[in-house]
Amino acid sequence: MYAGFGRSPASAARRANRRTFGLVTALAVVLLALALLSWTAAGEDGPPPGAPGGAVPEAGTDSDDKPGQAPSGMADGQGPSEPFGSQERPSGYRALVANPLYETGRLSPRPCPVPELDVEDPESMEDFLHTVADCLDDAWRTQFLRAGIPFTPPERVFWDEPGVSPCRTYPSRAGAFYCRASTSIYIGTSDVVDKWNGATDSVVYASLLAHEYGHHVQGESGLLEYYHGQRQLEDDVSERNAWTRRGELQANCLAGVFMGSVRVSYPLDDGDVETLLEDAAATADREDGEEQDRTHGSVDNSVMWTRNGLEEQRPGACNTWDVADESLVH
Repeated sequence: MYAGFGRSPASAARRANRRTFGLVTALAVVLLALALLSWTAAGEDGPPPGAPGGAVPEAGTDSDDKPGQAPSGMADGQGPSEPFGSQERPSGYRALVANPLYETGRLSPRPCPVPELDVEDPESMEDFLHTVADCLDDAWRTQFLRAGIPFTPPERVFWDEPGVSPCRTYPSRAGAFYCRASTSIYIGTSDVVDKWNGATDSVVYASLLAHEYGHHVQGESGLLEYYHGQRQLEDDVSERNAWTRRGELQANCLAGVFMGSVRVSYPLDDGDVETLLEDAAATADREDGEEQDRTHGSVDNSVMWTRNGLEEQRPGACNTWDVADESLVH
């Protein structure tokens, strides 16, 4: 009889049991290692090196309560992070001053040829706005993917008749607004033409849409929730307005980032860019205005942040929350 043929059934069973035990032990070791790795990674999520530790100068909003109303059902404007697979939306002070979106580099240049705009025809305006909004969706979806932050494009309500949003009724005196409660951009197809005195240059309306879209970018990046929570803590109108100015100037810059990224395919010539900057000046605070109305920044700062976005074409150039020179956000 050959040597291997003499094993008893009991011996074979013991060897099978040892193999099973070894496999179970190895699997347990692997699972333990993965758990330790996850615990270590989670423990490293502290304040970024060199990030400011104190409160940021703050501010409030005008009667339009911009940028973006606090989401309904969220106490003090503080919303939970929204999971997207293994991703989470940034929250707290870090979302404001050290947001991952700031590290994503330039917006990728994408073709965005726009249709001819007849400002006297609401249907032409609606078609134009949807075309630009499609380009904005594409550009910012890619940018958020780079940042590892979940992103859903905003809904669009381009009205030609009165209606109601969760934030306010419309028409509104602004002609356009963003409502975080419904994550929607609202623009009156005729109202904005009236508000801008019948301006025929399409860049005026494209940059307006890009500005309101900028508030959606702030919301999707987790920034708005912290912003609303903090400005609500302020009792003084000037302190609340300081928060609002930073939010509006950042939206100006984010609009510039997009407009700069599509400048070639839009296309925009030097005259269009000059018109865009003149519009930024026109929508800024008046030097002799009341303190309660100082919500959008000075003429110089409104133009400066818009130009900054146009030239840099990256979200990191729009961090109005962490600036050494406070005069840049007045």
